[in-house]
Amino acid sequence: MTVDLTTRYLRLDLRSPIVASAAPHNAEPEMARRLERAGVGAIVLPSLFEEEIVAEEIELTRSLEQGTEVFAEALDYFPAVHSFASAADRYLLALERVKSTVAIPIVASLNANTAGGWVAYARLIQEAGADALELNLYHVVADPRRSAAGLEARDLAVVAAVRSAISIPLAVKLSPYYSAFAHFAGSVTEAGADGLVLFNRFYQPDLDLESLEVLPRLELSQPWEMRLPNRWIAILRPQLGPDVSLAATSGAHSAGDVAKGLLVGADVVMMTSALLRHGPEHVATVEAELRDWMETREYRSVSELRGSASASTVEDPSAFERANYMATLHSWAAAEA
Repeated sequence: MTVDLTTRYLRLDLRSPIVASAAPHNAEPEMARRLERAGVGAIVLPSLFEEEIVAEEIELTRSLEQGTEVFAEALDYFPAVHSFASAADRYLLALERVKSTVAIPIVASLNANTAGGWVAYARLIQEAGADALELNLYHVVADPRRSAAGLEARDLAVVAAVRSAISIPLAVKLSPYYSAFAHFAGSVTEAGADGLVLFNRFYQPDLDLESLEVLPRLELSQPWEMRLPNRWIAILRPQLGPDVSLAATSGAHSAGDVAKGLLVGADVVMMTSALLRHGPEHVATVEAELRDWMETREYRSVSELRGSASASTVEDPSAFERANYMATLHSWAAAEA
């Protein structure tokens, strides 16, 4: 039996449901070629951060103006700078290079702070040739004066503004921390998103006990982390319908992980940590094992597999919700027996 692994995501026809999600090396043409040869359906570039652009501009201005208020001759220290390659310029150039290197779709990623930043950079990304754009709504709301309702309204306004500014497909990568997530997810699609990426991993800082400095700590994902996106995709798939694309991300390492994501209703399953650990060629292994798994269970295509274990198709839909809480607690005792 021939297994059809093609899928449709963000209005794009992909040859595989395995997508290489944002990683720093994805913006390198040689890595993009390796990922394409390995069989990924699409590549997501690392995010363009507005903070990085602003920080570079501030640092350049500070360097050029240093000493100008003390020594008149300091005005001649540097020649006039009419332009320089900013983080945005480098990002757009990398996007263009990767696009010219591979034939599979390239999804750009954007994380901005200001309403103008979201719209301006989204337009530039579209002009540079991205096949789709992923908005990365990554923020920690530590100000007690900001309400959940206010935050959600701001995020929805961003999605609507970007949607009105570009014509390429638009995905929104969300965190699971919105108060009423199912309602907010639906609101995001109503604001114009073609799809949702679940979920954003929030990297937690650590504390150095000697220096008492707050340090960044990057730890690659583990397979158990996929349970959260799978749970919500299973719940959202029947609510949002087939026209809204859903991507599962965080924790996919094996063919079994990909199969689970598709079973609950994802259109694609994204990988980063597994590819960092094993290299891009790991995709070919996962795809071969996925084909074998599907053939054994007589699934002829991804479209046939997709959603066959979502909240609308499993025998007990409440298992994805509160009713599963006690069963989960008792599963530990059962494992110990």
